[in-house]
Amino acid sequence: MSEVVEARGPKVPPSFPPKSPPQKKPVEPPRPQPATKPKSLTGVPPRLVVTSRRARVLAFRADRWAAKKAAAQAALAVAEWDYPLLDEHDFLKTVHGLVDTAVTAGGKRVSVHLADQDDKILVMALNHQTSEQDAAGAVPAEVAVLRTVDACGAHTDHDGHAWWALLDTRPRPKKRLA
Repeated sequence: MSEVVEARGPKVPPSFPPKSPPQKKPVEPPRPQPATKPKSLTGVPPRLVVTSRRARVLAFRADRWAAKKAAAQAALAVAEWDYPLLDEHDFLKTVHGLVDTAVTAGGKRVSVHLADQDDKILVMALNHQTSEQDAAGAVPAEVAVLRTVDACGAHTDHDGHAWWALLDTRPRPKKRLA
């Protein structure tokens, strides 16, 4: 006689409120994934962007006086950056030579981009002339041989033809002749 008897008491409501089911967030439709690279709103490719350093952009109409005006305005802009050892003659000659080359290559306007980092100054002249057949010509020889020019070059991209030079703001020691 060993029967197991289950003892069930009377049905009494619980003394605490029942657990409510967790609230579900409303279903959000999946975000559309672009099939290709997103294009800019205006259809124009992005412009040159310089970050984490001082920079200045100067724009000029492409005429025969642009090189002289660009050199003067660039010198004023760089003077604010406080480089007391910068060879001003080399800097002016660099800006003048690059802008003169950009004007000669064609286009309606020329822009000069200046930036600095680690005691070096980048000078870039763009003529905004984008002809697929032409490549930017070489950097003028009078710029390439300057004492403070560390590197220089030219290239063509979506902004147009560009000529650039990197100048060292600390003068090198002069060599002594024995």
